Formats: sequence, C-alpha cells, structure tokens
Amino acid sequence: MRDKNYRLLFKELLIAYYEDVFEEKVEEIIEKKDVDKESFAKVVSAICGVEVEYGENFSRDLKTAIDNYKTTNRVVINTYSCIKNCVEIDGKTVCQNACPFDAIIIDKKTWLPEINMDSCVNCGLCVDVCDKKNFVDKVEFLPLLNTLRTNTKVIAAVAPSIIGQFGENVSIGQIRAALKSIGFADMVEVAFFADMLTIKEAVEFNKYIQKEDDFMLSSCCCPIWVGMIKGKYNELIKYTSPSISPMIAAGRVIKTIEPECKVVFIGPCVAKKAEAKIEDIKDAIDFVLTFTELKDIFDALDIKLEDIHEELSTQYSSKGGRIYGRIGGVSLAVEDAVQNMFPEKIKLFISEQASGIPECKAMLKNALDGNIEARFLEGMGCDGGCVGGPKTIIPKEEGKIAVDEYGNASKINISAENKIMKEFLQGIGIEYIDDFKYEEKIKIFERKL
Repeated sequence: MRDKNYRLLFKELLIAYYEDVFEEKVEEIIEKKDVDKESFAKVVSAICGVEVEYGENFSRDLKTAIDNYKTTNRVVINTYSCIKNCVEIDGKTVCQNACPFDAIIIDKKTWLPEINMDSCVNCGLCVDVCDKKNFVDKVEFLPLLNTLRTNTKVIAAVAPSIIGQFGENVSIGQIRAALKSIGFADMVEVAFFADMLTIKEAVEFNKYIQKEDDFMLSSCCCPIWVGMIKGKYNELIKYTSPSISPMIAAGRVIKTIEPECKVVFIGPCVAKKAEAKIEDIKDAIDFVLTFTELKDIFDALDIKLEDIHEELSTQYSSKGGRIYGRIGGVSLAVEDAVQNMFPEKIKLFISEQASGIPECKAMLKNALDGNIEARFLEGMGCDGGCVGGPKTIIPKEEGKIAVDEYGNASKINISAENKIMKEFLQGIGIEYIDDFKYEEKIKIFERKL
C-alpha cells in the first residue's frame, strides 16, 4: 500500500512541477501529513531524485537541489522509520535476509535500519521486500525533465524486457512516439547493443575455451550478478568476461557517435540506477528510469500509449539481442553466434543459467568448488531474469512470452550477419568482425572487474 501511495505522491509532485506550483505543493503535502517530517522529507526528496534534509525552507531547498542536480553514488535511501514489528527469520529482518551483501545493519535498541555503504551495491532488493517501505530508491525524472526542456539532445535507451510491459497491444513504435512527445529526441533498443556484446563474448569463448575443463562467466547483463562475483566470489573474476552491460554499451556507443547528447536508460530494476554511477563506467548513462516510473509519468501526463500513432524505425536488433531480457537469452544468443562464427567450438558450448539470488549463489559456489559441467555460465539476480525485475509492470511469465515473441519476430537471427550492425561498428572504429579479437579495438566494450 505504501508503495502505491509513494507512486501517487510522485505523480502529484510531477504534475505540480509541470504546472510551476512545485514549492507550494511540497509545503501543502508536508503540512497535511501526520508523520515524522524528517523521515517523510527523505521520501519526498528521494522521489525528486535528490537528498535534502528537512528544514524551515525545505520546499525551496528541494527545488534548488533539483535545479542544480548533481549525481551521487547513493541510490537507495533508508528513511529511518521504525521497524520494530518486522518479522525476524534466523535473527534477521526481511530486508537483512534479502540483502545478498549483508549491507543492512539493525540497531536492536532503536530498531532503526542503517545501510553500510561500503558493502551496499544499491541493488534495491531491500526496497522491493520491505512492505513498510523503510527503503526508497531515488526517482531521477524531475532533474531529467530540466534537461529535456533545454536544447540538449536526449536519447532514450530501452531495455529488451520493455516489450509487453505497457500492454500487449502497445508496440515499440508507440513507446518511441510517447517518449518523443515528452521531449526525448529519439529512442533506441538496447537489444541492438546486446548484439554487439554477443559477438564479443562469442569471440572470448573461442579464445578461452580450449578444452572441457575450461569455463567462462558472462558478465553482460545483471549488476547484481557481477556484484556477487566481485564481492563474495572474487576468485572467479579471472574466469569472468570483462564485458560491460548492454546498457553501458548503448551509452558509450551513442556518445562516441554523438558526444554532446545525453542517454537515459529505461529498465526493470533499481540496480541499473546504481550501475550507471559506478566510477569506471559512470560517463555512459546520464539518468535511469524504471518501467513503473515511466508508467507513472505517462499516467500523470495523460499519455495513452494505445491511442498514439506509432513511429517506426528501421529494424536493427536481432532475435538474440531481443531475448536478453529473460534468463537463458544471453546463453542462446552467444551459442548461436559461436555456431555461426566458430562452428568447430560448438561441441564445447554447454551452458548453465541461474536466476534469483539463491540459484546464483549455488551456481557460483559450484563453479568455485570445480563442481560444474557447463562451459558458459549466465546469472541474473531476479527470478526469471530482467522480466522478473522488481520494477516491471506485468508478471514475469507474461514478460517472457512477450520477449520471446518479439525475438522471434526479428528478421535478423544472428547479430554477426547484421548489415546495420556493421555500419555502427565502423562508426566506432571496428571495421570487421575479426576486430573483436584485438583488445585495442574493443576497449569501448570493456571495464575493469
């Protein structure tokens, strides 16, 4: 219920911001709420994408912070609400049990939650599981709105799992048209940049998998999966692909071609907000919105997607890139690429997937213990993959069906055979598919783990 109330509050503030009565609305809301004002101010400021302490001039300070927005590494905010009545399992609260990084500390005297920022990766799992909503994630749309109102070119990059989220009869072209109506210059599918990483990881598989005892871990998609490897199973880093995620690839490639533009990722989880702020890759993505946030924006602005005339674009993403949004999609895409590019290696391509924290932990432990038969390991922190993300709109089962159908509808089956892909790659200095073998050519697709 509190999540619903917070979403209604966001819509209320968004409308007030559009109508230029923001400060008055904030004061009205704060005054009429019979709550601890310091805690509630944390919620309000997080909904506005910033961190502002409650004070005499809170509404003015909040507006100033939005207007002078500066990104920080912190995404998840704890509001210091009382959690004394939380059910404990094995001596831990629900949020503590959900956190795979043991980053939540509970003072049993005050019953106030604290987040150990040295351990926290801002995955947002605590936001999802806490029914009292003592944890909230920042919503970055109001600061983004200021950018959309300028002459800056802003591109929306939408995750593969977006298909079906806004209704089975809403097309990707209608979503593009709706985004352009609120100020975006255009929209691109992150599936296209996933295609680029498919080629890269197929090349890596060919290079590193020489015999049956070899294996590699994909790092393409999920920041929770990568966070687990780095934080809890770091002995496996040497087996992990240094690939950036499709989200980061989208930002890097677009900004290489158009350096002055801003890129906004739209996806299914809180963890992507944190990934966009990681030091070595933070220049790729400027803002992150979730599917539920985008739905609230459309609702608040009375944009009815099903009634919008769609804006089509040249089809450029392959089946493989489009199915990245569900568990097993990465494995299938890379397997098809290996079959196409290195057919002599396909006999070694045995994959295993894990979705959800327990499955990921089990697979990583097996890999660490040498108790694994697969050569290619794919993990996603959410059950079912990105279609099961906490900020999706439809059930994961429906999301998977939609993603698979959209993938099967692509006229491009193998990313390496995509003519448009080759044109884009030439724009970033990669002339031939063989260039993926050379480190100096593919730096744009890599990070340091």
